[in-house]
Amino acid sequence: MITDFRLRVFRTAAEKLSFTRAASELFITQPAVTKHVGELERQLGVALFLRRGGTISLTPEGERLLGYARRILSLYGELNEAFAPDGAVPGGEIALGASTTLSQYVLPAVLSRFRKRYADIRVTVADGNTERIERLVADERIDVGLIEGQAARPSLRYETFMQDELVLVTSAGNRALGRDGMCAADLTSVPLVIRETGSGTLDVVERALAAKGLSLRSLNIEMQLGSTESIKHYLYDSGAAAFLSVQAIREELRHGLLRVIGLSDLSVTRCFSFVSLRGRRSRLVDLFERFCVLHTRSGN
Repeated sequence: MITDFRLRVFRTAAEKLSFTRAASELFITQPAVTKHVGELERQLGVALFLRRGGTISLTPEGERLLGYARRILSLYGELNEAFAPDGAVPGGEIALGASTTLSQYVLPAVLSRFRKRYADIRVTVADGNTERIERLVADERIDVGLIEGQAARPSLRYETFMQDELVLVTSAGNRALGRDGMCAADLTSVPLVIRETGSGTLDVVERALAAKGLSLRSLNIEMQLGSTESIKHYLYDSGAAAFLSVQAIREELRHGLLRVIGLSDLSVTRCFSFVSLRGRRSRLVDLFERFCVLHTRSGN
């Protein structure tokens, strides 16, 4: 595979803002990272990083080089794909991003199987809420994202990955809520825990509630937390409820930690989607997307 390893080292260190993390990701030593970066600085005649104690940050020249490095390394990827023999086992790199529910509860099993099938493809994963993943794609920091929620940016391409359902759950021991089921109007009296602003989960819940004439302001919001895991642990010891993906609560339901509250007139569903930059496709991304879809549909 043709590439420029020195630029890869710089890009990784620049995006991680850590020589240690770059070394770990690239399977080289930290002194090797320092050497590669130092050689680039010598060749260009500029400082690329500001070093203060144990932290680093990009200089303006480093920011400029990062943009060039991303484009150059992307072209190397296209070059290698263009000259790959027909039928050859693919190799290369895919930079992924996944929003919280997907990165924690859906993607790990997919990645494990993908790794077994395509050992020569190196995958890196960034996580965050939907808003952050879209931004990483738009900034060309990742090749493809897997997100919750609806299309939001005209510059990005969205394609459905799988369907998901959000259900209202509470602690299995909470006897105060919904033993006989509830309706949407009852939600105004239920203490609720919701996700942070920018979360795809919150966006989907808001849309479903709006269809029933409800807004977040009309609800009893007890707490707003930044991850599904923190919400689940909050529910264990409270009388609150929350809308969570069925993908995220399988183990808790199996072990009797949480239970679903039936809503007779409200169904909250969404699509998980692939998101990529319009006009920027690669054979490896196509391969990964097809693998994801087949894996989740077959359940294997």
